[in-house]
Amino acid sequence: MASVITATALSSTAADTSTNTPATALADLSVEQLMNESVTSVAKRKTKLNESPAAVAVITQEDIRRLGITSIPDALRLVPGVDVAQINSHEWSVSVRGFVNEFANKLLVLVDGRSIYDNGFGGVLWYAQDLPIEDIDRIEVIRGPGASLWGANAVNGVINIITKSAKDTQGALVSVEGGTLDQPSTTIRYGGTLATNLYYRAYAKVLNSDGLVTSGGQSAPDRTLEARAGGRIDWDPTDADKFTLQGDFYRARLVENLDDYSIAAPYYRNYNAVDYDAGGNILGRWAHDFSDTQSISLQTYYDRFTDEQAEAIGKQTTFDIDVQHRFALGGRNEITWGLGYRDTTTDYSPSDFVSWSSTTAHDHLYSCFLQDEISIIRNRLKLTLGSKLEHNDYTGFEVEPSGRLLWTPTERQSVWAAISRAIRTPSWSEMHADTTLGVVPASQSPSGQELVFKSMGNPDLESESLIAYELGYRIEASKHVSFDIAAYYNQYDGVLDYGPLAYSPNPSQPYSQFSTTEENMTTGDTFGAEFSAHWDVTDHWHLTANYAWLNMRFPSHSIAYHSGPEHQAQLRSTLDLPCNLELNGAASFVDRVDASTLTGEVDIPSYVRLDVGLVWHATKNLELGVWGQNLAEDHHAEYTSYKTALITEIPRSVMGRITWHF
Repeated sequence: MASVITATALSSTAADTSTNTPATALADLSVEQLMNESVTSVAKRKTKLNESPAAVAVITQEDIRRLGITSIPDALRLVPGVDVAQINSHEWSVSVRGFVNEFANKLLVLVDGRSIYDNGFGGVLWYAQDLPIEDIDRIEVIRGPGASLWGANAVNGVINIITKSAKDTQGALVSVEGGTLDQPSTTIRYGGTLATNLYYRAYAKVLNSDGLVTSGGQSAPDRTLEARAGGRIDWDPTDADKFTLQGDFYRARLVENLDDYSIAAPYYRNYNAVDYDAGGNILGRWAHDFSDTQSISLQTYYDRFTDEQAEAIGKQTTFDIDVQHRFALGGRNEITWGLGYRDTTTDYSPSDFVSWSSTTAHDHLYSCFLQDEISIIRNRLKLTLGSKLEHNDYTGFEVEPSGRLLWTPTERQSVWAAISRAIRTPSWSEMHADTTLGVVPASQSPSGQELVFKSMGNPDLESESLIAYELGYRIEASKHVSFDIAAYYNQYDGVLDYGPLAYSPNPSQPYSQFSTTEENMTTGDTFGAEFSAHWDVTDHWHLTANYAWLNMRFPSHSIAYHSGPEHQAQLRSTLDLPCNLELNGAASFVDRVDASTLTGEVDIPSYVRLDVGLVWHATKNLELGVWGQNLAEDHHAEYTSYKTALITEIPRSVMGRITWHF
């Protein structure tokens, strides 16, 4: 069965993929078997799918393979309530339950438990996460706050991308894909055994994309070329111990269009810049099971990357260490607690577009959490209480508690409710970046000087906060049909917004300026609902339907106003045909959104997306597929960049892939 598995929860460090059922096996399970499948729950221990007190979904490798998905953001389109918008060939806006933005800053994203949230600009650099798509075991998505376990920035959701164990990637793999958008992009991987229960894999991947198109259908100036390599070692010396060591390295050449303003003539230019980005990481993890009810894990990683935004370069280095312990207390309590420390240093260099009031950021993050899952009525009613306590160098101490109640009146249905608090810490750019938004020449200025418009950083910013109320219901209506419904009401306080323009005459300089400063000045709320249904029509044909509704109530002048599609819907079909053929497809509707550019607000119209693919298993080890993507329209826009008024659009395209295992 190829479908996003709802009601599955996120692992604590996403560490042990060997404990998860392989995606190919999950694809063969019936609805009834899926609801009873053991997974790692929101409470950070194994439970049934039907016993997760949160709005959670899992994207399997089977979903990714069948639909010809080539990137992680495209895979996230499969989850209701996740807002995915492509900006250009390498930049995306990915958010949950609104707040669509190029740097969507209320979503925490991890790869195998390693945070990839960029503290400098806020949000995620999605192009830097171009992992071999075949190595992804599953993508687990929590919609709603996860701060009581994961900490700051896990406000509207948590996404953990979990890669396969080296034990599950033995032998060689060659995958080549190409089409009207992507030039031949290639992945080569090899896995083997070093000793008893000691497995390894190594890979190399090259991505070559011609980019998107403009509104007139011409090629857009956003070509991407990226090369990456990495590997992983998994060792199980005993039945109780597991060790993992893994790492990746990448280099990228990215073309982007920029609007550049300067105080001297010609004051404005639009040009195509070339960014050179690079990064690498290494992660180690040890897990030990004392018994079925007690375990401990230790994880540490080192991550370094260089990112260029509008020719302003940021170099970020992170060291992180985390320990977690789980044990049973009496017959009704499951206790999980942990300690963590993270050291992040970032150095910035200016450009014509951005200057910095402080060029070096150094943040020490100390954290601890405690969670207790209490069985009130055995196998029927559970209460989960917990909180995260953190201290960072920007806003000091932060407390993020939550309470979750789960009622399972029968084995085939469950009702859950939650109240949570989460915070989002300001990014370094919000506190210290001065951005030039426009220049009026002296000949056109009332003051007789050049007039500069700027957005100024504010080092006194506080954290944004959220109080979230959630309610969910799941039911296995029959052995072939299941439903998952979640509703929420979110109250936000201290959301960042631009203050009023202030005029600053500057007699000692050849210019004067209007400036605006970001402030914790906006409050608002959102409410909505998400629905998912799955139907096994036959043993060979499966349908999945998703729908999400979002209502955002913020002041009309606010950055957050209408920053998310009100309605989204999707219908997916997977059909096994004779002669080892598969016919798979997805039709999606995304409502209009308001977006911001340097020149003001832009309305992005609603669009319909249609993807259809045919896959042929020529032999046991050889798979060939061809997909038509975005077939409903010649091209459509999804979102804008804050660096240019040029809006690139996603064209209709054809893509083919050959995958050979040997």
